[in-house]
Amino acid sequence: MSRRCELTGKGPMVGHHVSHANNKKKRVFRPNLQTVSLASEALGQKVRLRISMNALRSVDRSGGLDPFLLKTKGDALSTRALRLKRLIAKKQGTQSKAA
Repeated sequence: MSRRCELTGKGPMVGHHVSHANNKKKRVFRPNLQTVSLASEALGQKVRLRISMNALRSVDRSGGLDPFLLKTKGDALSTRALRLKRLIAKKQGTQSKAA
């Protein structure tokens, strides 16, 4: 399992740990990844994703998983998230035609 957010693509970064004496040692900045269950209103089910907490805040701010996935570009999403995006777009397209 890679250390990469499935919604934003955020991954580990490399930098320096700098001491008071200005000695530099390599270190890794890892994203705060958690496995969460997010509810999809269009699909009517919960989806488990491994996302960063920054992405969770973005999902909440955008109004849920469905609007977030529909407005996000595909190059940042994982293959699972892309599949979800296609399913949600398909469901919402059929619902808007039926209304």
